[in-house]
Amino acid sequence: MFKKSIFMLAASCMMYSCATQTESNPFLSEFQTPNGVPPFDQIKLEHYEPAFQKGIEEQNANIQAIIDNTEAPTFDNVIVAFEQSSPILDRVGGVFFNLTEAETTDGLSALDMKMAPVLSEHSDNISLNQALFKKIDAVYQQRESLSLTREQERLLEKIYKDFVRSGAGLPAEKQERLREINKQLSTLGITFGNHVLNENNAFKLYVEKEEDLSGLPQWFRESAAAEAKADGQEGKWLFTLHNASRLPFLQYADNRALREQIYKAYINRGNNNDENDNKSTIAEIVRLRLEKANLLGFDCYSNFVLDTKMAKNSATVMEFLNNLWSYALPKAKAEAAELQKLMDKEGKGEKLEAWDWWYYTEKLRKEKFNLEEEDLKPYFKLENVREGAFTVANKLYGITLTKMEGVPVYHPDVEVFEVKDRDGSQLGIFYVDYFPRAGKRGGAWMSNYRDQQGDVRPHICNVCSFTKPVGDTPSLLTLDEVETLFHEFGHALHGLLTKCQYKSTSGTSVVRDFVELPSQINEHWATEPEVLKMYAKHYQTGEVMPDALIEKVLQQKTFNQGFITTELLAAAILDMNLHNLTSTEGLDVLAYEKEAMDKLGLIPQIAPRYRTTYFNHIIGGYSAGYYSYSWANVLDNDAFEAFKENGIFDPETANSFRSNILEKGDSDDPMTLYKNFRGQEPQLEPMLKNRGLK
Repeated sequence: MFKKSIFMLAASCMMYSCATQTESNPFLSEFQTPNGVPPFDQIKLEHYEPAFQKGIEEQNANIQAIIDNTEAPTFDNVIVAFEQSSPILDRVGGVFFNLTEAETTDGLSALDMKMAPVLSEHSDNISLNQALFKKIDAVYQQRESLSLTREQERLLEKIYKDFVRSGAGLPAEKQERLREINKQLSTLGITFGNHVLNENNAFKLYVEKEEDLSGLPQWFRESAAAEAKADGQEGKWLFTLHNASRLPFLQYADNRALREQIYKAYINRGNNNDENDNKSTIAEIVRLRLEKANLLGFDCYSNFVLDTKMAKNSATVMEFLNNLWSYALPKAKAEAAELQKLMDKEGKGEKLEAWDWWYYTEKLRKEKFNLEEEDLKPYFKLENVREGAFTVANKLYGITLTKMEGVPVYHPDVEVFEVKDRDGSQLGIFYVDYFPRAGKRGGAWMSNYRDQQGDVRPHICNVCSFTKPVGDTPSLLTLDEVETLFHEFGHALHGLLTKCQYKSTSGTSVVRDFVELPSQINEHWATEPEVLKMYAKHYQTGEVMPDALIEKVLQQKTFNQGFITTELLAAAILDMNLHNLTSTEGLDVLAYEKEAMDKLGLIPQIAPRYRTTYFNHIIGGYSAGYYSYSWANVLDNDAFEAFKENGIFDPETANSFRSNILEKGDSDDPMTLYKNFRGQEPQLEPMLKNRGLK
């Protein structure tokens, strides 16, 4: 997943009283550190609010200077000046909004809620500033005579459209309503995310009897015992809703009742009629989004969102998703039937339920391929997998990543690397933060602390929730976690290799349905035999993964793909359905979810990957955009065909992908960039074939 540290810039009449906060506040000047990295060891909670205030004042002054400039509006004195108007806000926002995701505290959460409407107001004060928009419009109207580069044209178009889409052309009364909607949405989104985080942290499944651990691997038992001890319950075993705990439990636990308990706790997050209930919150978010879209001239929120994306409109996305659904659902039904046969052999008279799927899939994997996840994990030591991803990047693009010591970090788990190009020049600084904890939201993502622009190189981070080391046993990843590491590093490469002039067009500042191409194509290298031999080494013996085991990995690549694709598409269609609504009167989100899934014919053994009450993606930037993973999956499979045709490390193909995709950011139309690399528009067939859907 990709999360750019984008934040709404805002105005407020807040006051802060302590002069020393201003004088010693590290955000108020360029960071006085080597490479300009955030000085996490100096940053305190009390620095953020004054820095936001000072940043707001700074940007307001810079915008007023643009307005007051008596010279004729030009690209430089309007567009570039606006682009560079918020250095303090860029610094404080880059740190603050990353930490509220990766290492939040009660203090940060409270400040996040306090600042949201303030920043929303500032954002609206800018986008609804008629004097500023008049200047931007003047430049836009003369764009064809300005002899701009393609990137400059994109930046001008992007800024102009952002203002129009933010209501710059609306009458005053509609602008006022839009301001109120934006304020409400800013706090509702934080509330939603905090509820999900609270639910994740609140659930604790303690096992007291060793017989209830039947089926669980020894490493997992040791991990659960360590978790219980850390929670003050030594002698017990603790299991949580974090992926690194929940998924192995569902995969291995013989105790069916406990599997059901942890599964239901997961899929009912935000739906327990308590202080963390999200039903009314998401219903209000959907209602306000529709009203906003209507104010801006769109019939539904999805068409408003998609107007600037590759897909362009809801009809195109729905046709795309429904087409894939016609391939995925039959495959999932066949898989369910196969799992039921396996259950029938046991003679218990049980019918396959959702909490059985992972458990019997693991048994079926062993039966069909003589392969278990436990056979693979010893070869996937985290540090070796990471080194494998780094080696692939070196062979493809000539870059090197060297661990740095003494760089300030926000948590002891965080490691930092310097990234250099083949000529020795620095490309950026890369942070990794791999293990789950109470202050971190679930999942995995890439973000940034500093954007690339011109000669300024970026600071990029990968945040994940992988299996922790226990005692003398290092972190050993599942195959899914291996692919996740490669995926997020693909996003990081997109952010690190960018060569653009402006922050708004650099790196991952691209449309949502294109941003997953660099991440998803990078997953392909993870399981290539040549690559596995580079990094898949037994953590105890150093033995390279045997050819026979590699062959099994390849044989089972399309295994369970009906389930994986169906749960993904179900979530994407649910997202689209919620945002395709043209009326929200009487909306009951769970009843609507059930109706939508029933209409699709989704089988009861599969739930959407994310249900409405904990669908953080559609709060955090993927609203009417979760389809992007599948859309980009067409792109990445088609793009990887070029590498397979020419050799997975072919220098010419790699250089073309780097120069046409990774370096270009949003400096040109994404389909143009893709065709410059591939020579044609993407084809669907490679994706269907690689997922075993055809």
